[in-house]
Parts: sequence; C-alpha cells; structure tokens
Amino acid sequence: MIKKILALAVLSLLVSCGSSYTSRKKGGKSKIRTTRNVKTPSKRNTSVTKNKNERKKQQSEVLESTSKTVVYADVVKQYIYDYKDIAKDNMRNHGIPASITLAQGILESGAGRGTLCVNANNHFGIKCHKGWTGEAVYHDDDAKGECFRKYNDPAESYNDHSLFLTTRGRYASLFKLRKDDYKGWAKGLKAAGYATDPKYPNKLISIIERYGLDQYDAEVLGKRHEPRKDDDNDNGDVEVTEEKVPRNSYKVQKGDTLYSISKKHNVSVDELKQMNNLTSNALSIGQILKVK
Repeated sequence: MIKKILALAVLSLLVSCGSSYTSRKKGGKSKIRTTRNVKTPSKRNTSVTKNKNERKKQQSEVLESTSKTVVYADVVKQYIYDYKDIAKDNMRNHGIPASITLAQGILESGAGRGTLCVNANNHFGIKCHKGWTGEAVYHDDDAKGECFRKYNDPAESYNDHSLFLTTRGRYASLFKLRKDDYKGWAKGLKAAGYATDPKYPNKLISIIERYGLDQYDAEVLGKRHEPRKDDDNDNGDVEVTEEKVPRNSYKVQKGDTLYSISKKHNVSVDELKQMNNLTSNALSIGQILKVK
C-alpha cells in the first residue's frame, strides 16, 4: 500500500514539472516575437524620414540675380503654371523662345517671390534706362538705390521684356537663331550684355532642362517634345526661404491683416494699399509690403 502511494506521488510530481516547462517555453517564444515586431517599424520609419529630408535638400533652387532668393521646386512649378501661357503668347508675337522667357522670369524674380517682383511686378529686373516714362521703384542692385521699372501687372512686365529685346540692335543676332535653340539664346543674351554674371547662360539652361521648359517652345512650333530623364517631376511638399526684408518694409506673417499691419506701423490702411499698389485687402504669407 505504501509503495502505491509513493508511486502516485512521484508520477504527480513529474506531470507538474512537465507542465511548468511547457508554459515557460511558450512564454519565451511570445516575448521574442513581440520584441521583433516593435523594432522593425522603428528602423523603417528612420529610413523614410532620412530619405524625405534628402529629397527636400535636392529640391531647392538658389536663384541669385536681382532678387537673390532661395526657393524650392514647388514654388518654381507654380510660377511656371501661372506664366507659361503668357510666355507662349510672347513667343508667337515676338519670336523669343518661351523657355528663355520663363527661365529669365524665374531667375530674375526669384520665381515671383523677390521684392522687386512683389512691389513692382518687375519679373525681369529691367532698369528704367533712358526714355522710360512709366512708374519706377528704387532697389539696391549693382549700385545702391537704382531705378527699376514698375508695372501694373505681370503681363505688362512680360511684354516689356519682349519689346526690350526686339527693339535694341545689340540683340538682333539672337533672332537669327532657331526658336527652339534655347542654349544658343542663353549664351547669346550674355554675349549681348544682358547680364554681367558669367554663369548666367548656365543658370538659364539648368532651369530650362530641370523643369522641361523647352516643351512650351515645342508646343508653339507644333513639334513633338521628348521629356528628359532628369526633368523634375517630383511634387513633394516644400517650403520657401526668402531674402532679407529691406528697410521700411514688412514681411506678411500668418494671421496678419492690412488693419493689424497699419496699427503696428502707424499708417492707415489706405496708405498701405496706395504704397503697395494693392486693389484689395487680400494678403499672402511672405508678401513684402512697404510700410513707410
């Protein structure tokens, strides 16, 4: 009888140990699996963030001319969308490649964000020169306080740019080039004295090729356009960093209104509108306003 009781006790102990081992083994597997699932997305997210940051760096354009403005790809693309039709019309009417006109506008105006463009609708940095009878603004460029032409709207600036090239004899050789020879036009502008920057032709060519601006020349000429592999088709989110705000001017911030700005600088709303050639109270973030 005692032997039977001892045998049952030993058997019970063995079963209990076996159950405990099985429970630890299953628990161990569960912990390992959970830890692996947590680590994997963490590494992937770090990689994605790094790639996005790299993309944003690659999208920036440094547009150094009269406006000396740093902008990003989205801003340039919006500028192209806004003014491509005007550039094409000028090509039809005056014979200047739309790609050249757009590239010059992008470079000279900081893609529409430079002070001269914002305050005077001057997209090409055209100075007053002898015989100019229209409105003018004064802006530091090669010298301090130089006289630049002021326009009522961008279309006037584009048309005046075309007239500037077609009515001056030193640019006559450009019109002997093919209308789709944007490289020849870019180099010819520099040779004729349009710009003093030795890199001016390369800057224009780079903008044209990055954004595929020669497609608009092809559209006007009725030719087929073959996109390049390096044409910029990225539509990612980007941001803008503008030039230093000039003295007696104010950069519009989020939440600003003409009324709040007028109070801040002790001027009336009507005076602000008159100084900045505004026809409504609408403002955009980053806009440069004269306040004195």
